[in-house]
Amino acid sequence: MENWYSDNGDGTFTNPILYADYSDPDAIRVGGDFYLTASSFCNTPGLPVLHSKDLVNWKVISYALPNIPYERYKKPMHGCGVWAPSIRYYNGEFVIFFPMPDEGIFVTKTKDPKGKWSEPVAIFEGKGWIDPCPFIDDDGKAYMVNAYAKSRIGFKSVLSIAELSSDLTKMTGEPVKVFDGNLNDQHTIEGPKLYKRNGWYYIFAPAGGVKQGWQTVLRSKNIYGPYEYRVVMEQKDSDVNGPHQGAWVDTPDGKDYFLHFQDVYAAGRIVHLQKMRWVDDWPVIGEADEGEICGKPVLKMDKPVKTDGSDIFAPDASDDFEKDAIGLQWQWNANHDPNWAFPSAKESCIYLRSVSAEESISDQPNLFLQKWPAPEFTVRACISFDGLKDGDEAGIVNMGVSYGAVGVLFENGRYELRRIKGEQKFDHEAAFASDEIEIIEKDLFKTNEAKTVYFEYSVKRVPSDETNRDGKYEFPIPKETVTMSYSLDGEKYKPALTLDAKAGRWVGVKCGMYIRNMNGTEGGNLRCDYFRFE
Repeated sequence: MENWYSDNGDGTFTNPILYADYSDPDAIRVGGDFYLTASSFCNTPGLPVLHSKDLVNWKVISYALPNIPYERYKKPMHGCGVWAPSIRYYNGEFVIFFPMPDEGIFVTKTKDPKGKWSEPVAIFEGKGWIDPCPFIDDDGKAYMVNAYAKSRIGFKSVLSIAELSSDLTKMTGEPVKVFDGNLNDQHTIEGPKLYKRNGWYYIFAPAGGVKQGWQTVLRSKNIYGPYEYRVVMEQKDSDVNGPHQGAWVDTPDGKDYFLHFQDVYAAGRIVHLQKMRWVDDWPVIGEADEGEICGKPVLKMDKPVKTDGSDIFAPDASDDFEKDAIGLQWQWNANHDPNWAFPSAKESCIYLRSVSAEESISDQPNLFLQKWPAPEFTVRACISFDGLKDGDEAGIVNMGVSYGAVGVLFENGRYELRRIKGEQKFDHEAAFASDEIEIIEKDLFKTNEAKTVYFEYSVKRVPSDETNRDGKYEFPIPKETVTMSYSLDGEKYKPALTLDAKAGRWVGVKCGMYIRNMNGTEGGNLRCDYFRFE
């Protein structure tokens, strides 16, 4: 399939609403419009902003963070960078709080979510603070709730609240610990979102771990607690494991819903939507029998906002490069230089400029990447290599812990087709990898003067009876293979590389294109005429 469409066109939808790696989602409603943001780690532009009218059909409308504001992100820092953000709307401004576990907590703002966001301001500088969420109380006082990352600060499962300045740019009080999951059965509680209803303060926070956890809600009459808690959604007999971390949103007619993610391994963390109802001032999320206080995820239900079914869409994937701007489906592997890509609407193509090669292709900052948009799909791309200079290598790439590429090396007047593969290893937060390179064809263009290769990148589900029992429930582990093939005529394709797909460091597998210069000199460019999902 080209893309995953959740809207069934008959007034119902099927979860997930986004079969793509929009991890740690948070969302709000402003009037009749819904906005969502998500983690982006070391990929840029970062902090995607998505828009919907019905909570089911979503489009990316902007990114709040063009590049990450630290020098070290010129190179990929796998698993670091922008973690779980939150989005709010106050006094005519959209506000995103986002954490960087090695640098601190930051805020960016805008009046137009489709436009430019402000330069990030550090609310807190230091290691280990994560998952911030702002809140403005009825008396105008501002607060922030956050969690902690044990890998950076030495402890976890703790939630704190601190008072903020009225403009949400600095802390004015010391953090107060309001909940400690180490003292009860809520280990690894994190991702808190702070709300108020009927005089109660609520903290929605997942616990138990990403793949095998559950959704917890805390409540108190005092913002600093003490808080009581309940588990309000868990897997039960569904296949939706670890219903984890998200957002409470309501519709214009007063219905309540909850967005959360599910970790499906290679494809990353995909987004689901559940009904939510209130019983005795406690939320119950998903499907629950009368009297039950904890629900379970549901796959199919009525749409929150009725539409005529004629406008069904998903985030863009295919690109014929018919605009003079880079499509919002694309991200780079690290902080990027705007001169790395030149889209040409006049020529209906994009040119990617060569950058000096890193030791591993997985650490190449100028990988031009997309999220997987569906459980299975095939990409076909047409790439021309006439613009390569000596030492340039370019082609298609699969980026995950298991990575691979099929590309053309131009050296000493010859074009050589090569396959590259490797696997990232991690020591604490540092990634290490080394490319294994094999030659497929030594003289690729003997009979092809156009110097064009048609590539195919195919993702297929393979049978698997493997399950995960790390936790209270058992759930299936999906398996996918990635096959990269090539053709000189666009009709007959030869397989070049097959990999077992493995997610990246906290991110799903991405696919795309690359160009690097193996001689460490100024290189040329590749030209891509289309990158189409089928």
